[in-house]
Amino acid sequence: MEPIVLVLFIILLLILIAIGMPIAITFVLVGFWGVATVIGFSPTVSILGSTMYYSINTTSYAALPLFILMGAFAARAGFAKKAYECLNMFTIKLPGALAVATSFACGIFGAICGSSLATTAIFGKIALPEMERFGYDKKLSLGTIASAGTFASMIPPSTGLIVYAMFTDQSIAKLFLAGIIPGIFTAIVYSISIIIRVKLNPDLAPMIKEVKYSAKEKFNAVKQTWSIVLLIAIVLGGIYSGLFTPTEAAAMGALAALVIGVIEGNFRNVSSVVQAVMESARTSSMVFLVVVGAMFFSRFVAIGQVTDNLMIYIQGLKVHRHVVMAGILVIWFLLGMIMTPTAIKALTLPVIFPLIVSLGYNPIWFGIVTQKLSEIAAVTPPVGLNVYTMKAVAGKETPIELVFAGIWPFVLCDVFVLILLMIFPILSVYLPNLLI
Repeated sequence: MEPIVLVLFIILLLILIAIGMPIAITFVLVGFWGVATVIGFSPTVSILGSTMYYSINTTSYAALPLFILMGAFAARAGFAKKAYECLNMFTIKLPGALAVATSFACGIFGAICGSSLATTAIFGKIALPEMERFGYDKKLSLGTIASAGTFASMIPPSTGLIVYAMFTDQSIAKLFLAGIIPGIFTAIVYSISIIIRVKLNPDLAPMIKEVKYSAKEKFNAVKQTWSIVLLIAIVLGGIYSGLFTPTEAAAMGALAALVIGVIEGNFRNVSSVVQAVMESARTSSMVFLVVVGAMFFSRFVAIGQVTDNLMIYIQGLKVHRHVVMAGILVIWFLLGMIMTPTAIKALTLPVIFPLIVSLGYNPIWFGIVTQKLSEIAAVTPPVGLNVYTMKAVAGKETPIELVFAGIWPFVLCDVFVLILLMIFPILSVYLPNLLI
């Protein structure tokens, strides 16, 4: 295929995405046209059919909808509220206590949810009214919740890491382990940032002097989190003890979240369960449609020998591999401003992943780096979905510009963590190496 033809098809793909055409349909249409141009209509139809079946005909991919279902059950069972109330009791005397509690609570809930949008929406309903009641600065409140909601995309069980594993054929268990330290570290960096900002400007978050909790109240709050601990133990403990595969752990986690919700009275009728299942089905269908479309488009990319030509071109430049990596990360960051993380993975990984491996980079480490970029993409304009979710929860009286203004200090925190991940890859690969 002539390079100019391939370039024109890629430009067409980006234009269709930019004007708002659904990502999955865009991949299929452009890919179909491109492949048909090279090999004809009938063979292309055959390739499309086989791609739709074989690209997701893997039992390990069942982990994705099951983890999404577990998160939906956990959200409706009140797990987030338990985590927030417990942490709030222990952080109450810190500057910006409610914001700090929100950061860590989002991290804990992320360990049983896996969806950054769901985490943002839930904590927007739980934490935002409390911050408003105690006179917290609106930008700090909105920015904290929208940004901390992204922890769910890093801390296992992360649906984003599962999508990365689907495109790169990497171990889901290793990716989950690799996300633990960066996820916890990001929560710590966020909290330190909040404390420093509030100390420099106390008006951002007035101290809550009138509220005190006894040791007994704190102990009872910790006891209330038994369901969270149990669910995390079932999922992560089951995977790393060898008792469950990731798919089996997802199924057990979904079942456990449902049973706990029933026992505690949060699922009072069948309709609550049905709504959670339908919500999970919609989300899973959307992700799998994007995956199928991207896999088909990657066939077109393969026919055009994009990856091979790109590797030859990069090798001909004779630049250090870190320069190539820096260029890839800049492109990923810019794409994050106009595309969703799943779409970015679908568009870029079939092309750049073989290049990354050929340059000698650890594929597990690269997965965590791209996931950190996905966290940043979730809040940066104009497509930052977490920001729009936060605005929807906050109500019509809250302008979208106020939410975007609140996220930038946290984006700087994310960039700081990203730099550390680049300089010290051990932060990502230490736990997976122990598994090996």
